[in-house]
Amino acid sequence: MQEFEYCVPTKILFGPKAEEKTGQVVQAEGVQRALVLYGGGSAVRSGLLARVEASLEQAEITYFVKGGVRPNPRMDFALETVREFREKEIELVLAIGGGSVMDTAKAAAAGLASSPEEMTAAFQGQGVLKRTLGVGAVVTMAASGSETSPTAVLSNGDTHEKLVYTDEKLVPRFAVLNPELTYTTPPLQTACGVADILMHTLERYCSDLGGNALTDGMAEALLRTTLHYGRICLEKPDDYEARSELMCCGSLSHNGLTGLGRNNEFPVHQLSHELSARYDLPHGMSLTILWSHWAQAVRSRIAPRLARLGREVFGIAEPDVDKASADCIHAFAAYFQELGLPVSFAQAPAGVVQDEILYVFASNCTDHGTRPLGVLCPLRKAEVLDVYRAANGAR
Repeated sequence: MQEFEYCVPTKILFGPKAEEKTGQVVQAEGVQRALVLYGGGSAVRSGLLARVEASLEQAEITYFVKGGVRPNPRMDFALETVREFREKEIELVLAIGGGSVMDTAKAAAAGLASSPEEMTAAFQGQGVLKRTLGVGAVVTMAASGSETSPTAVLSNGDTHEKLVYTDEKLVPRFAVLNPELTYTTPPLQTACGVADILMHTLERYCSDLGGNALTDGMAEALLRTTLHYGRICLEKPDDYEARSELMCCGSLSHNGLTGLGRNNEFPVHQLSHELSARYDLPHGMSLTILWSHWAQAVRSRIAPRLARLGREVFGIAEPDVDKASADCIHAFAAYFQELGLPVSFAQAPAGVVQDEILYVFASNCTDHGTRPLGVLCPLRKAEVLDVYRAANGAR
């Protein structure tokens, strides 16, 4: 087992009607004034927002509400939120929704504790936040794992950039997870959530080659569980067992547990951010478009790793390591397609992309060719371009 530091401070409230305890857990944090953020109208139509508000009122919490967070959340909305509520003496930002709302809540918590300028600078890689407000979450999707993660990702709509900031102070203090809240998640969003969970684990698994047997075993178990119950969630949307298993996998996939002792690099996420920022594609979809092409590009360097992955997760019995690694990549691509997700640009809503745009993507991923993408399997700008071209031409 390799050296690591690990801390997951998020308190999890898991189970049916867990959202009715929201006021109690906010009160236990010593908070008296909260800002509630949510996305579209589903939180209102389902009655979830009303139940959370009733819980806050019962706990005598003063709260303010703002809706309108979009998928692939925008930095300008986070800045608007900060400016709107700066004088309200907010102590905690409560997200009701999925990863987009949680990431917006993290950004708002940062800006409300400092200033819009300092928050923007941090997300642009030009500073470190000295403090943030607390963040809590009532989670409505099994996907991003943002409820236990220190990372927030927002889009700059003007420049088509993804702005990423990671800071332990952004880890939510608590997360409320009721699997029943995910019953009405549309099939495409459910599938994208499954892909996101898988990719958070896959990228960690493929970021190191030696040691960490326990970490490997936990990652493999999480992948098998997600693959199995992901199918069931699409076949039977109101199956509590399936939804509960998937929701738990979502939180565990991004709290660092399956990456203990590893480098935890995320090259496919970096590749995919270019797609979702420019074309507003769902995050999970942008990942499935690119993963198999990245894996094929680095397969010669991590073939034993991929062969083990295929053996432990898919039961691939092929003894030849090279063939088994190829079979593993194919198995994941086939699963993504079974979920109805694309594995190439041609299969995605945006369609085939012009080559000059691929050049821009490759340049952005490598800081204009000044650094490689990835550490274990570094890819230079020309190699990154080849990955994009492979994804663009595959059908």
